[in-house]
Amino acid sequence: MALPPKPLAHWQAELAAGRTTSAALTEQALDAALHGSEARATFIAVHADTARASARAVDGLRAAGVPLPPLAGIPITVKDLFDQQGQVTQAGSRVLQDASPAQADSVAVQRLRAAGLVIVGRTNMTEFAYSGLGLNPHHGTPRNPWGRETGRIPGGSSSGAAISVTDGMAAAAIGTDTGGSVRIPSALCGLTGFKPTARRVPLQGALPLSAALDSIGPLARTVDCCARLDAVLAGTPAPGQPRTATLAGATLALPRTLVREGMDATVAAAFDQACQALSAAGARIVEIDFPEFAELAQINRLGGYTAAEAWAWHAKLIEERGEEYDPRVVSRIRRGATMSAAHYLELGAARVRWIAAVERRIAAAHAHALVLPTVPVVAPAIADLQDSDDAYGAANLLMLRNPTLINFLDGCALSLPCHRPGDAPVGLMLAAPAGSDADLLALGTAAEAALATAGLGAGAG
Repeated sequence: MALPPKPLAHWQAELAAGRTTSAALTEQALDAALHGSEARATFIAVHADTARASARAVDGLRAAGVPLPPLAGIPITVKDLFDQQGQVTQAGSRVLQDASPAQADSVAVQRLRAAGLVIVGRTNMTEFAYSGLGLNPHHGTPRNPWGRETGRIPGGSSSGAAISVTDGMAAAAIGTDTGGSVRIPSALCGLTGFKPTARRVPLQGALPLSAALDSIGPLARTVDCCARLDAVLAGTPAPGQPRTATLAGATLALPRTLVREGMDATVAAAFDQACQALSAAGARIVEIDFPEFAELAQINRLGGYTAAEAWAWHAKLIEERGEEYDPRVVSRIRRGATMSAAHYLELGAARVRWIAAVERRIAAAHAHALVLPTVPVVAPAIADLQDSDDAYGAANLLMLRNPTLINFLDGCALSLPCHRPGDAPVGLMLAAPAGSDADLLALGTAAEAALATAGLGAGAG
């Protein structure tokens, strides 16, 4: 048994009407979380007892007529980066398994609890969030639902978060996104993922990868689901019905530079069909050169913010227990040891100039958002990447390339499924500059509807 693949609005209505209970939904989620084929590799910890207690409490309050938050009683998972009082925050690593339990909930977890959501467990991830592939040699790697018999990557670093939703272990999940870690697994697994403007959701109590780039966002079934959870995480009034926009008259800028390089035939075909569907719904798609995108690799040549800031956090731990890290993770963190203070300051200045230049191009095109493939290839086989450092490194760079552009921009972005039902999952990314979150979510709702009309994405079939 598993939780059926329904959006949050469905479960909200079912609970409000008394057609189901939080206890029933939680038992379905827990059954999958404890006994499903990917359960062991999906979770660092399953909170069966506390989830059941939370569900019973919500049901009791609802039965007594106590007004509840809209999402109260719905099962959700949290990535193993977030502090939960009494739990050890391991970040997918063996290095921290003996650390002291957290003394308090992270802000994100506090807000989930206040909204009445039932936390099923802590999900597995790439160690310390430092890869876009999702492989974890310590706790295992959950297999993508597409081509499961082959064993394909789920994407990372929020790997367990994605599989907890695809396999009915939760109705939605919370992850982090430093260079695509919400959007990559969403794209590869056929989910919708939202990376908000970084400052929108407080990072307190979330173990950092890069304070300059980290953001917190949801992985779920639909844009509406993401909007509802974003409101909870951002501490804004929960939308009764998140507002929508229209694609008629909307301008979407499709970068000519970099973002479509290396696309495989499956992604190219799905992305082309998706753009046709958006155009048919009234969107104007204009191709624009973004030379800044081609410059980012040079700007980050010394490892960028992730290496520098990860090294600052990990240096002492690596000195003491470096041999216990995933070698492919610790080697990337060590790059930060060579970055000088002058280089770090130069990186900050370059970012300010880069953001200004990209935003000017978007404004000059009168574009409401960028449109691009989330990642340029479908999910590769786990075995191929486990067996070859070269293959691992090349795949990781390719997966991170497009999403990282938006983190460096300090922007917000949605990844929407845009493939036909039964085909390999492909993600279409809509992105916009910082602070455009509400407008982007509204535009994403319209794009999702247009894709569904064309038989693509989450609403198709």
